[in-house]
Amino acid sequence: MIALTKQQENSDLIYSLNDRPAPWKAAYAAFQHLLASFVAIITPTLIIGGTLGLGAEIPYLLSMSLVVSGVGTFIQARRIGPVGAGLLCLQGTSFAFLGSILAAGFMVKNNGGGPDQVLATIFGVCGVAAFVEIILSFFITRIKRVITPVVTGVVITIIGLHLIKVGMTDLAGGFGADDFGSKENLAIGLITLTVIVALNMAQRAIIRLSAIILGMLVGYGVALYWGMVSFVDFSQVPLIAVPIPFKYGIAFDLSVFVPIAIIYLVTAIETSGDLTANSLVSREPTSGPVYLERIRGGVLGDGINSLIASVFNTFPNTTFSQNNGIIQLTGVASRYVAYYVAALFVLIGLFPMVGAVLQSLPKPVLGGATLVMFGTVTAAGVRVIAQADLNRNDLLLMAVAFGLAMGIESVPEVVNVLPDLPRSILGSPVTVGGLSAIFLSLILNRREPQVALEGNKVT
Repeated sequence: MIALTKQQENSDLIYSLNDRPAPWKAAYAAFQHLLASFVAIITPTLIIGGTLGLGAEIPYLLSMSLVVSGVGTFIQARRIGPVGAGLLCLQGTSFAFLGSILAAGFMVKNNGGGPDQVLATIFGVCGVAAFVEIILSFFITRIKRVITPVVTGVVITIIGLHLIKVGMTDLAGGFGADDFGSKENLAIGLITLTVIVALNMAQRAIIRLSAIILGMLVGYGVALYWGMVSFVDFSQVPLIAVPIPFKYGIAFDLSVFVPIAIIYLVTAIETSGDLTANSLVSREPTSGPVYLERIRGGVLGDGINSLIASVFNTFPNTTFSQNNGIIQLTGVASRYVAYYVAALFVLIGLFPMVGAVLQSLPKPVLGGATLVMFGTVTAAGVRVIAQADLNRNDLLLMAVAFGLAMGIESVPEVVNVLPDLPRSILGSPVTVGGLSAIFLSLILNRREPQVALEGNKVT
C-alpha cells in the first residue's frame, strides 16, 4: 500500500513529476509504458524494411530504432540544457513519416540503387530535414498561428488515409507476394484485427493496453499452425548490435526532402499538443513561462533526437502520446520512470535476436494490426478537426486539401507530365494536401485561430 500525501490525493497522482519512486515501483510503471508503445515503435521499421526489400538489414534497423528511442526518451525526461521537455514522455518512430520515406526508398530503387543507397538517402534526407524542426522550436508559439488545428487535423487525416493502403496490402500478403489475397492471408489478417478490436472492448485497462500485442500473438499462432511462418537464419544474426554512425553512408536528394520537411513541420505542432496533454495529466502548468519553455525544449528535443536517429541508422523520432494514458491510469508522472523506460529500450535494442524474431511476423498479421493503427491515425485527425470552431473558410480549406490529396492518391499519373523534381514533390498526397492546407490557411483565415491541442499524435 502506497501512502499518499494530502497534495497527492488532491491531484490524483501517486508520484508527481519530480518524485523518485522506489526502483521496483519505477520499473513496474516503466514496463507498462513499454507495453503501450513497443509495437508502435517497431512497426514503422518493419513496414519500411519489408516494403523496400531490406530483409537482411531489418534486425539491425529494429535494434537501432529501440536504442535511439531509449536515448531520445532519456534526453526528453532529463532535459539537457535547453533540449528536452523534462516530462515523462516517450520517443519513437512516427507513422507520419512512413508514406514519404517509402516514396523516397522506391525512387532510389527505381533508379537502380541497392539497399545501402536506399538507406543512405533516407537517413541523409531525414537528418537534414530534422533542422526544420530544430529551427521551428524557437518559433513554435508563432507557428501555431499559421498551423491551426484544422490544418494539422487535415494533414493527419490524409496521412492516415494514405497509409491504410499499406496496411491493407500487408493484410493481403504484402507487395509482390505470390499468394496475394489468398484465403489464408485474409483469414489471418482478419483474425488479428478481430482479436485487437475484441480486446479493446475489455473492462480491464491492462488488457486494452495489451490488445495489439495479444492480437498479433494470436495471429502469429494461427499462421504458425498453418505453416505460414518463415524463420530467419538465427546463426547469421549477431549477438549484439553495435551502434555505428552512418553505417550505410550518407546521401541527399532534394526531390524527397520537401515532403519529409513538411511532415517535420506538422509533427512539431503535434508535439506541442502532446506535451500540453502530458503537462495536463502530470498536473504541471499549461500556460506561462514554465509551460512555454517545456514546449520549446520538447520540440527541440524531437528535432535533436531525429538528427541522432539519422546518424545511428533509424527513422525520425517524435514524442508519443500513448503514455499519457498510462500516467492517468497509474498516477505515476515521475520523469525518473522515463530513465527506466529508456534503459529497457536500449537493453532490448542491443540484441538483434529480438529484431530477427519480429522479422518473422507474417505480413497478414502485421497488416491486421496496422490497419487498426492507421485507421486510428485517421480518426485522430478527424478528432483534431472536430475540436476546432469551423467556419466557412475552414470548410473550403478542407475541401480543397482533401480533394487534391485524394485526387493524387487515386490518379497518381496526373503529375506525369511534370519535370522530375516537381513530379516527385507533388506526387505525394501528404505533400499536396499539407501545402494546400497551409497556403489556404494563410490566405483565408484572418481571424485568430482557436488552438485546441489534445496530444493527438500520429504514432
